[in-house]
Amino acid sequence: MVAITQNDERINLRLKHTAKLMLERAASFEGQTVSKFVLNSALSRAEKTIQEYEVINLNVKDSETFFNALSAPVKFNRKLVAALNEHEKCVNSK
Repeated sequence: MVAITQNDERINLRLKHTAKLMLERAASFEGQTVSKFVLNSALSRAEKTIQEYEVINLNVKDSETFFNALSAPVKFNRKLVAALNEHEKCVNSK
């Protein structure tokens, strides 16, 4: 059985005539509708933007330092224990 999905979300935008002409021209070069061209372009840009904000690229030295810090045992000092206890009280009381 083949699942058929329906596109039911919309985005409307206003633009200058020259911008519309440019989008139509670019879409025609790629054999796409303007909607498909704009959607593909926007999704590609969105993916790059999300990656810029959510992905951390480290060199070898920095990545080793990061992973060593993650694997090191946690040292519970008085302030950390107090903060965890306070957090537990706040979370459990709700």
